[in-house]
Amino acid sequence: MASAAKTKKKPGRQKTHRYTSNIFSMFNQAQIQEFKEAFNVIDQNRDGFIDRDDLIEMLTSLGKNPTDQFLETMVGEAPGPINFTMFLTLFGEKLNGTDPEDVILNAFACFDDKHAGSINEDRLREVMTTMGDRWTDEMVDELFHTTHVESGLFNYVDFVRTLKHGAKEKDGTTLAADGTKASTEAPQSIERKI
Repeated sequence: MASAAKTKKKPGRQKTHRYTSNIFSMFNQAQIQEFKEAFNVIDQNRDGFIDRDDLIEMLTSLGKNPTDQFLETMVGEAPGPINFTMFLTLFGEKLNGTDPEDVILNAFACFDDKHAGSINEDRLREVMTTMGDRWTDEMVDELFHTTHVESGLFNYVDFVRTLKHGAKEKDGTTLAADGTKASTEAPQSIERKI
C-alpha cells in the first residue's frame, strides 16, 4: 500500500489560459495591412506605440495645429498604451458602431430628389453645415477632399460603399469585409434601397 501511495501522480500545474483578441478576425488581410501602414505612418518615432508626440508630429505634417485638449482626448480613447493591436481594436470599435449600410444610404437619399445616387456638392455642404450635428466648412472640405466628387456631384453610393467595405482596389473591385470581392455595380435606382 505504501508503494501505491508513492506512485500516485501529484496534481500537475494547470496551464495558464491565454486570452487573445479576436479583433484580427473582424478584418481581412488587406484591411489589416492598410491599418498597419497607417499605424506606421502615425508612429513617427518607430517605437511600436502611438503617443501624444507621434500625434503632434503626424498632424502638424498634415498642416494641422492640434490643441492639447484634442491630443489628450485622442490618446485618452485607448484604455492603455496604443500598440498595433490596440490601434486595430479602436478602429474595430468605431467601425462596428456605424449604422448599417441601408440606413446611411437612406439618410443621403433624403436629399437626392432624382434618386440618382448623388447629391449636388453645394446642397450637401448646406445640409451638413446647417442641420443636425452641424459640420464646419473645414470638415466638409475634408470630406470632399477625401471622396469622389465629379462635376459638382457627391456620389454617396460610392462613399457609403467605401465607408462600409473599404476602398476600391486597383483593378476597380472592392474587397468586402470577409476578403471576397464585393459587387461594385451601382444600383439601377436608389429607390430600390429605400
